[in-house]
Amino acid sequence: YCGQFKRDMKVAVIDMGTNTFHLIIVETEGVDFQVIYREKAAVKIGENGINQGEIIPEAIDRALKTLKSFKEIIDKYFVEEVYATATSAIRNASNGKELVKVIELETGIKTNIISGLDEARYIYFGVKKALNIGNIPQLIMDIGGGSIEFIIATNKEALWMHSFEIGGLRLLEKFQKNDPISKTEVSTLENYLEEELELLFEVCKKFQPRTLIGSSGTFDTLSDIYRLKEGLKKVDQTEYPLPIDAFNIIFKEILVKNKQERMQIPGMIALRVEMIVVATVLINFIITRLNIKQMRVSAYALKEGVLLSTLDSLKKSQLS
Repeated sequence: YCGQFKRDMKVAVIDMGTNTFHLIIVETEGVDFQVIYREKAAVKIGENGINQGEIIPEAIDRALKTLKSFKEIIDKYFVEEVYATATSAIRNASNGKELVKVIELETGIKTNIISGLDEARYIYFGVKKALNIGNIPQLIMDIGGGSIEFIIATNKEALWMHSFEIGGLRLLEKFQKNDPISKTEVSTLENYLEEELELLFEVCKKFQPRTLIGSSGTFDTLSDIYRLKEGLKKVDQTEYPLPIDAFNIIFKEILVKNKQERMQIPGMIALRVEMIVVATVLINFIITRLNIKQMRVSAYALKEGVLLSTLDSLKKSQLS
């Protein structure tokens, strides 16, 4: 991250995801930035409406309540620039634009509804900042509640990117009626993925990625479960550990447990406990289907990418 800011300032980024809303506040310091506050809230804005293309009143109430509390924090920190993005659930909802107006009216927060491609671009920025991707094409995967982004990239450039509107919450509401998930539900889900992700599989024939880099929610939780199993300390790092054989063990465990039993797994969080079943089926399917040999987890995802991009354009506007 290069280029100098004329002065230090505070910037906030709000990421309104389908399941989780994130707030991150940073202070710019010369050429870099320091995170001074971060919070996430389980808003579940897509709940009970995502596959109908609608945000239900209860979800709107949760969103407004969360954003009002975010706004209080932003004001307390005397933040100068606020950048808020909304993704799949709001993007595809018939009342999404209406909600954005209500948000601005009630909280003063202006929201930018971003496309799936923008989402993928921001994720790439975030991942590239977090870890060294290397010179060989690798597959980056980000599982949101509403959409999944795939990026094939090297350190130098993104070679291909696509956003598929088949996120974890959509899959959960469509395919998992039993808990633990039934074998039939798993194979129905896998058949669906085979069809829906045809484009990805075609592109992967060309680039042959053998490493999967996971970013955001599900991957963070899986890495936490692995770390606690192994007794590893969590250090403040931008890449988390999750070996592929460890993933296989955790996946088999998640598959046979019900919600209550999954909650007992050290490292599991309430926010993730329901969606993690279909999400791990998806990860396992990708690993098997593409013959992935190695897994890495990026601590940075969409919100950090938005942050980097925002700081970049602020810097440019200061310099011009």
